[in-house]
Amino acid sequence: MGIGDMINQAKDAVTGGGATDEVVDKVADEVKERTPDQVDPAVDQAAQAVKDQL
Repeated sequence: MGIGDMINQAKDAVTGGGATDEVVDKVADEVKERTPDQVDPAVDQAAQAVKDQL
């Protein structure tokens, strides 16, 4: 599964009404596992922005 697939899954979860803080955290954790550590703060910030919109 690539980054694009994970992004699409996250979009589907948010638009499908299935998003919860737990789902957002799970997606963020997957992204952080597959990307360099230097992008972790940006991933955390994006995850928080999504949670703020739920």
